[in-house]
Amino acid sequence: MIKVLIKKLSHKAQIPIYKTEGSSGMDLMALTEDKIVIKPNKSVLVPTGLSVAIPNDTEIQIRPRSGLAAKSSISVLNTPGTIDSDYRGELKVILFNHGDKEFIINNGDRIAQMVLVPILKVQFEEVQDLPETIRGSGGFGSTGK
Repeated sequence: MIKVLIKKLSHKAQIPIYKTEGSSGMDLMALTEDKIVIKPNKSVLVPTGLSVAIPNDTEIQIRPRSGLAAKSSISVLNTPGTIDSDYRGELKVILFNHGDKEFIINNGDRIAQMVLVPILKVQFEEVQDLPETIRGSGGFGSTGK
């Protein structure tokens, strides 16, 4: 298990935990004094009251919660959202309402999940030709249904 430093920016902030042994993500909870309303086809930036320091060559991915998506059409707008290893500001989540009804977020509501993942850094080497493959330059739908 990797240790990650986390700071509460408010005593009301809730530190994420894994809900089960097999969970890959931890739920992020909203930190808000007043309810937040997401109107249909609109987005809002939801604060969590947390900041983190994660290891270099990792990122936190902010992903939608499947229950919010399936039951209320709520998703993370820039999914997956990225928290870089050198960011020390408050974790905030851009939620989007794909539904046709207003959605209310209250303090402490689980709004998204976060997953710590490794990042591979690349160094590009410019070449004139790339190695051939069976697929070649075949794109969208080129491998069939």
